[in-house]
Amino acid sequence: MLDSSNVRGRNGQLGGLAAITGVHGHVPDDVLTNAELAAMVDTTDAWITERTGIRERRILKGDGLGSSHMAAKAVRGLLAKTGTDPRDIDLLICATTTPDLVFPSTANLICEMVGLGQIGSFDVQAACSGFVYALTIASQFIETGKSRKAIVVGADKMSAIIDYTDRATCVLFGDGAGAVLVEPSANGCGILDTLIRSDGSGMPHLHQKAGGSRMPASAETVAKRLHYVHQEGAAVYKFAVARMAEVASELMSRNDLTPDTIDWLTPHQANRRIIEATAERMKLPMEKVMLTIQKFGNTTAATIPLCLWDYEPRLKTGDRMLMAAFGGGFTWGGAYLTWAYDGRKAAGEEAAAGLPESCRETIP
Repeated sequence: MLDSSNVRGRNGQLGGLAAITGVHGHVPDDVLTNAELAAMVDTTDAWITERTGIRERRILKGDGLGSSHMAAKAVRGLLAKTGTDPRDIDLLICATTTPDLVFPSTANLICEMVGLGQIGSFDVQAACSGFVYALTIASQFIETGKSRKAIVVGADKMSAIIDYTDRATCVLFGDGAGAVLVEPSANGCGILDTLIRSDGSGMPHLHQKAGGSRMPASAETVAKRLHYVHQEGAAVYKFAVARMAEVASELMSRNDLTPDTIDWLTPHQANRRIIEATAERMKLPMEKVMLTIQKFGNTTAATIPLCLWDYEPRLKTGDRMLMAAFGGGFTWGGAYLTWAYDGRKAAGEEAAAGLPESCRETIP
């Protein structure tokens, strides 16, 4: 743990424990159901539900719309909900695998769209682990006092790189964005530990073949359908379960946690079977596991913040939470934190402010 008493950041400000103090999400209005997919490829609703746990996913439609447009809506909602002046934000990090452009970064575009001014902003590309990577980076800016208020966004328009003739991948992915506000803790709750890992030897199992500097886009690469996600499901499943359980176990060990003392597991929403296998290895009951895959699918870097948004009304100050993610490359990572605010109250204020609840569950 960083000793903030010995750290001063810009303008002599003290750093300290970083905490998530607000969350908001956005998913597109258009729903792609399993039944609709069954009319496109050789599959059925029962097959998809049994193997993935997914019933529907959201798809961003409209000319010229990219990940930044969903992210900007999530950030605007976050600022309104938390009563934060855009001028007080001094850092924005966007985790995305589907940037609007090769450059500038999607984070730059979000800042311009939301009116955040000329602040530091950049993208993080760690596939489905991107949000955990970005949160790890942002927490260090807060801990050292380099930033006072940072926004971390996970946003992906996966429909832009999915082959809707490939049954193995098109059933899995959806579009969406989630954003969190990160600032110094006011009550001792916050981000207590993080870890990030990678293994480039996993690239053949999950990657996009063309579009980068190794194989720039051409008429030939488009004709060969090389700009879509390539995934070898069996290999990815094996590695994902092992690494997500591994990262969770390491965080539990070095923070003296047990299944009884953990309130929530917030896993990357890749596949319900992967999530269940991870929870089983952790000896954690499923009632402590956040699940949104059934209605959002795999939104890549957006899955964890969308989970936080969806479950916010159930979260209490001091709840102990583990995040775990695994992504292409391979990458994986996790975080241990104590929740820093009353989620039920924040969700109530959101409703009172007239912000859209989208398809969030209503918690009695």
